[in-house]
Amino acid sequence: MKIKLFFRALLYSALLPCLLLCGCRKAPTTYVCITPEQAKELMDTEQNYIILDVRTQQEYDLGHIPGALLIPNEVIREQAENTLKDKDQLILVYCRSGRRSKEAAQVLAELGYTNIKEFGGIIDWPYQTTR
Repeated sequence: MKIKLFFRALLYSALLPCLLLCGCRKAPTTYVCITPEQAKELMDTEQNYIILDVRTQQEYDLGHIPGALLIPNEVIREQAENTLKDKDQLILVYCRSGRRSKEAAQVLAELGYTNIKEFGGIIDWPYQTTR
């Protein structure tokens, strides 16, 4: 009987801190993946949004979505909060193929941005681009 009580006490003393710590964790920071068509629909219907290009300056200069703001993925963590002031604003993120935009969207989510839509790469963008 004493052994059973001892193990029960040991179990509770080990589980209680774990349960308390798990309960204090913030919800995971995430972003939403959408298609280029869904992104275009948002651009056509929403008012207050940012189109964020996370490619390099050289890639951006070769062609980008009209109105896109450039913050290269390599510096997104350092520059986002100085450039993207409203953490609840809709941010539509793209790159060339979709890899860097996913990385950048995750960084933005970790920085506390709450309305991030990642729509892949400009190679899949069937609409107008500009230089």
